[in-house]
Amino acid sequence: MDGVVYLDNAATSHPKPPAVLEAMRDAIERIGASPGRGGHRQAIEAGRAVFHCRAAVAELIGALEPERVAFTKNATEAINVGLCGVLRPGDRVVTTDIEHNAMWRPLCRLARAGVGVDVVPAETDGTVDPERMLRAIGEGTRLVALTHASNVLGALVEVRPIAAAAHAAGALLLLDAAQTLGEWPLDVEDLGIDLLAAPGHKGLLGPQGTGFLYVGPRVEAIEPLAVGGTGSRSEEEEQPDVLPDRLESGTLNLPGIAGLSAALAYLAQQGGEARANVRQRTAELATGLSEIGGVRLLGPREHTVRAGLVTFTVGQADSEDVAADLDQRGVACRGGLHCAPQGHRKAGTIDRGAVRFSPGPFTSAEDVATAIRAVHAVAREVLP
Repeated sequence: MDGVVYLDNAATSHPKPPAVLEAMRDAIERIGASPGRGGHRQAIEAGRAVFHCRAAVAELIGALEPERVAFTKNATEAINVGLCGVLRPGDRVVTTDIEHNAMWRPLCRLARAGVGVDVVPAETDGTVDPERMLRAIGEGTRLVALTHASNVLGALVEVRPIAAAAHAAGALLLLDAAQTLGEWPLDVEDLGIDLLAAPGHKGLLGPQGTGFLYVGPRVEAIEPLAVGGTGSRSEEEEQPDVLPDRLESGTLNLPGIAGLSAALAYLAQQGGEARANVRQRTAELATGLSEIGGVRLLGPREHTVRAGLVTFTVGQADSEDVAADLDQRGVACRGGLHCAPQGHRKAGTIDRGAVRFSPGPFTSAEDVATAIRAVHAVAREVLP
């Protein structure tokens, strides 16, 4: 939309690189067929397009085997596959008290089914103390499952020591990278990540309806959420054991995957410029908002340990009212609980939520200045 400052990239990135739209259109108009669903040339080309994207994701995250990348429709589905595919009644999982509902709700369901869930408290700014995690991880832990950065508080988690402790205890590590992948480099081999869940439509700049789960070699067995057609081993009654087929039942979202592939190519061409822009604009937003009287910033003070989002309150005003007022002033952002009540309980904002600004690669310094001016104007109206 012309004239609108879009600061809701933590929910869905916008705009998309033009190549994303072109690739999706090409997949529909020219290729047309589904991957793995025929031996004709168009079906083969569809399969190549999917493999190309799978290889690009593997390269991005440092995975040595592209087939360990299974496509999903979003990060929520990927997290569910990871949790439900690994955990069984009697198992024990360690997590934190700032998790998104994409992690928290399936863990609550698993707890009702007999999985032990140990919750490590984070600090009020969303920082997770690795020592606390290490003390909680012990014999009998099957999985450590946590976010790389809360979508409310934004504090980055130190992955390496937590992964090392999990492995020392014979456990696996599942990381929710919904708010970081594309902005912060993540190497699954180097960091010791066994299961990585991420969406395509946020920091990776791809379309909605795309995501993936990386399944590392330490994961000896994983059960699929759904079974059915895989385009392979159709004569067998059981779901194939081979990855990614085991986790990809049904026809894949070829247009979405083609669009994600183009987005990954765009990010690769940009090098670190896109990531650097997000970090710069995030720092500018945090600095500008901190100078407005009555505005309280959530999350860590240090910009270097913050993901690309800044969440804040304006006095005692309801966050959705503030977001609606900002929208009228041409700033698109998100108010409310952000599907993450755990983070708001930690921050003390469960009663009114908070407003979240999240810049993207295309956010300019002028966009930031416009948003700061808008918050100034809102603050003058709502504060006594």
